[in-house]
Amino acid sequence: MAKTDFVPTQAGFAQVGTTFSRNFLAIAFFMVDIAVVTGASSLTGMIYHALAYNDSGPFGLFLSAGLSTAVLFGTFGVLAGEYGYARYLSYRTHLSSVFRFWNLAFLSFLLILFVLKSSEVYSRGWFILLYFTCPLALVSGRYVLVRLVTTASRLGMITGHRLYVFGGKEDIDAFLKRYQPWDLGVRVVGTGTIEEPMGRDGQTSPAGFGAPEAANLRRAVEAARQLKPDSVFIALPWSDAAVIDQTVKAFSLIPVEIHLSPERILERFEEVNLVRRGPIPSLQLARLPLSPVEIVLKRCFDLVFASCALLALSPLMLIVAVLIRLDSRGPALFTQRRFGFNQQPFRIYKFRTMRTQDDGDVIRQATRDDPRVTRIGRFLRRWNIDELPQLINVIKGDMSIVGPRPHALAHDREFEAKIGLYARRHNVKPGITGWAQVHGFRGQTDVDAKMEKRVEFDLFYIDNWSLWLDLKIIAMTVFHPHSYRNAF
Repeated sequence: MAKTDFVPTQAGFAQVGTTFSRNFLAIAFFMVDIAVVTGASSLTGMIYHALAYNDSGPFGLFLSAGLSTAVLFGTFGVLAGEYGYARYLSYRTHLSSVFRFWNLAFLSFLLILFVLKSSEVYSRGWFILLYFTCPLALVSGRYVLVRLVTTASRLGMITGHRLYVFGGKEDIDAFLKRYQPWDLGVRVVGTGTIEEPMGRDGQTSPAGFGAPEAANLRRAVEAARQLKPDSVFIALPWSDAAVIDQTVKAFSLIPVEIHLSPERILERFEEVNLVRRGPIPSLQLARLPLSPVEIVLKRCFDLVFASCALLALSPLMLIVAVLIRLDSRGPALFTQRRFGFNQQPFRIYKFRTMRTQDDGDVIRQATRDDPRVTRIGRFLRRWNIDELPQLINVIKGDMSIVGPRPHALAHDREFEAKIGLYARRHNVKPGITGWAQVHGFRGQTDVDAKMEKRVEFDLFYIDNWSLWLDLKIIAMTVFHPHSYRNAF
């Protein structure tokens, strides 16, 4: 049988007197960006002229330039769907989108001035100041808006997306518990549960619904029609193809979006897209880590950076090598087998910091106050100096400056068996430093949770690579205190 449960409120929705529609908010988001760009243009113009020329400058020109650039910025945002309500429930993508649209708007404005032969009326110094100041103002404004929107959504002050969930009771409960849509500004207006036709083995009948179940489904559709949701989510196992087919066909009779709730496996991937190559549709769980152009760009950056660093640091590395030889018996350099790109083995170079040089099937990780670590080795490990010879690995092509840190082969085999998607770390070249390391996830992994966190950050890096992210990680490696945490 089918049953519809009315859910007028959810945990986190406190009914308040004032509510705002999503269309109103989209206009408000657009107007805030217009105001921020226009205000930043006028303010920077006056400040620059006050400092450079001891006057307030042509305020009208600053205002018109700001308004023109703001309209261009807003137009690009509208065309890209930037002002949708759901975009302001998370701050995650705003930084990249602001800089992308700002560059387009600023360059377009300069092109218009060039065509109109009007650029000479503006100060070059002000142009430079505006270019760097305005994105910071926009990013700050977006941060404030996201905080306001998420708070208002939880208080029920926004008429959020209306959702109706239909499926098996356990599937619905699992969906709501797992995603808690009310925290995303989504209001669950009702749920429809259905007892699916079962065979003797307890599985759904491959024929789908019988006549009684079909009648119950029609009643659930009519209930959803009265609730007027924006979307219907079908919470059924994807293997129940016949049941899903009939359910989709039934809900297609009312004007709503129809979604198939995600299977658990999709939670393991950051970006899942429906792609079509000719007549073949598929669910893309992961993209190529780097495009051919990105591979060339990253390799060129690695070669230039590693060569310059090796040249600049060679006197320091020579001194370190001498100190290691004086401190204990053994070579200055230590090599060990590691897995690189596509799990191809290579030998990594490091300054020797221990009295042992293990490279077998069992390797004991370094621990705090490990007696195997030499006196000079303790200092080198504390300040990451032992990693400098890996610049040679970068030039050889075994490694990159930034990427997931490579582990000993014995540890790779151990954690690959324990942690799902662990081996996906090898979809890019390993790095001297990485996103996990600059967040403090380095050192001993005596419990699986530590390695799971490291893998989580490594996979984020793979899915979100950019040259700017590499530069940020390099800067954090040198200056951020987390980069030196757990270094022993």
